Amino acid sequence: TVTMATTKQATIADLYKEPGKAEIVEGRIVRFMPTGFLPSNAASEICTLLRNYVKVKRYGHALCDNTGFIVDLPNRKSLSPDASFYVGKNTGMKFIEGAPIFAVEVRSEGDYGPKAEKAIADKRADYFAAGTQIVWDVDMLSSDVIRAYSAEKPDTFKIFRRGDIANAESVVPGWTLAVDDLFPYYTE
Repeated sequence: TVTMATTKQATIADLYKEPGKAEIVEGRIVRFMPTGFLPSNAASEICTLLRNYVKVKRYGHALCDNTGFIVDLPNRKSLSPDASFYVGKNTGMKFIEGAPIFAVEVRSEGDYGPKAEKAIADKRADYFAAGTQIVWDVDMLSSDVIRAYSAEKPDTFKIFRRGDIANAESVVPGWTLAVDDLFPYYTE
């Protein structure tokens, strides 16, 4: 006879108590390790440029790493992108209900290999299922620095390389980013 232990499903209340970056996936709290220099620099640059856009356009909210978005998917209850653009209401100190319209995931050192590629594709599908319209997969080690996916055609992507000007199409109208700006301005 096989006895299966029942485990309590993680709740949003549990997530509020979690120190550091985490999401609820498959009923469990999944913690994320701190990231290195290049991915952190890229996420910061994207968020900074989105914040500048918001200040000028007076439209939307640019949110940086570790923002909690509560979603209601069969396998996932939260998302925490590295950078995002959100057009809903200000929820004060609480997590945001629903998904951002534009989400950015910047690969860290452990985000390579077949298992990681599957996890990245699964999370991108979850973003789209939750209502996100554009998802960027940013890879600082690839010549294809940004792979921009859209909910309209989730299995195809647009590539932005060094020297290109990237955009989030009509989701963040008029906003652009020079891919070269994701890389450090100087080295020491």
